[in-house]
Amino acid sequence: MNAIRTDLALEAHQLHQERNGETLEGVECRDAACQGYETHVVRVTTPQAAQALGKPVGTYVTMELDGLLRREEAGFARAVEAIAQQLSPMLPAQGLALVVGLGNRAITPDLVGPKAVDYTLVTRHLVEQLPQFGHLRPVAAVATGVLGTTGVESGTLVEALVERLRPGCVLAVDALASRSVHRLCRTVQLSDTGIVPGSGVGNHRHALNRETLGVPVLSLGVPTVVDGATLLYDLLGDNAPEDVPGRDLFVTPREVDSRVADLSRVLGYGISRALNPSLSVEELTMLVE
Repeated sequence: MNAIRTDLALEAHQLHQERNGETLEGVECRDAACQGYETHVVRVTTPQAAQALGKPVGTYVTMELDGLLRREEAGFARAVEAIAQQLSPMLPAQGLALVVGLGNRAITPDLVGPKAVDYTLVTRHLVEQLPQFGHLRPVAAVATGVLGTTGVESGTLVEALVERLRPGCVLAVDALASRSVHRLCRTVQLSDTGIVPGSGVGNHRHALNRETLGVPVLSLGVPTVVDGATLLYDLLGDNAPEDVPGRDLFVTPREVDSRVADLSRVLGYGISRALNPSLSVEELTMLVE
């Protein structure tokens, strides 16, 4: 069962409960609704709990956005507001915000980060050059690409930008891995603990967090893949063989193109609303698209 891979703190805690039959000490959980969407908050409060879950100490918010995918009335606007409401308390009160889209534009399940940057309102140049935009929070955004296409680690690029721009915080957006096919391209995880690019597919890179960058790092992610071995464990449970194949095989939904497009747009708008709450979703639409 150690082969089960997930980037979601909610699933990691559920897995611990399944294995041990009890809630882990040092973990606080609560469920709520936000703008009509089911929301799960997991707070890891001790180093011991962090080690047990494999997740750093901090807060993790998982939102189930099924209503968005069902095209419910006002589903998009409500999802944007929900993300903004959950993200806002994690943000520093002021300072430049650097939004970083991690991932490979050539691979659809890995497109969440770069695509979210496309829908993020960038204001740094306006705030610095035009007085009439002085009421907006300065925001810069970049899609880092991946080592295979740029020759440069994402972490190295972000470190250089942080050193140059001196932001008040970094918001990193990336694709994640889930243990369950039912959460693929349906949920969003927000966290104040930073992120390790490529961890979802076992391709661990330089961590982006307060320790490495010297500023608060928030992460936003969408689970878009489940690896083959984890899928077999999820489907077969205790009947799964000891030596499960499929660790290098990744499964993604058939509708991944449209779902990634929807969720990336929601993330970009949600980030923009959280950073500049004076702008409505309608105003963001006019400015971003």
